[in-house]
Amino acid sequence: MKKTLWIIGTLLALYFIARAISWPFSVDPGDPSTYANDWGGPTLFGAALVHCGPGVLAALGIIGVVIRGRIRAARSQRTTSVTRTGRADV
Repeated sequence: MKKTLWIIGTLLALYFIARAISWPFSVDPGDPSTYANDWGGPTLFGAALVHCGPGVLAALGIIGVVIRGRIRAARSQRTTSVTRTGRADV
């Protein structure tokens, strides 16, 4: 069940990231009618925040998970080398 939730969450995050990347190309900043009726409209800032904000948060979440995984892997590798040799390999 946990693996299924991770897969669904990752796919949803990738969707939000793709949407955040593609949204600015579908809007003309000089023509308010392209974003006035969108969620977050009638301002460009509000529409951009609503459409790109989740993608930015998803990207930050994925970066955080990757960094945390690398830190844990380095920590466990360091712990393994200490137990194997009896001293820390610094």
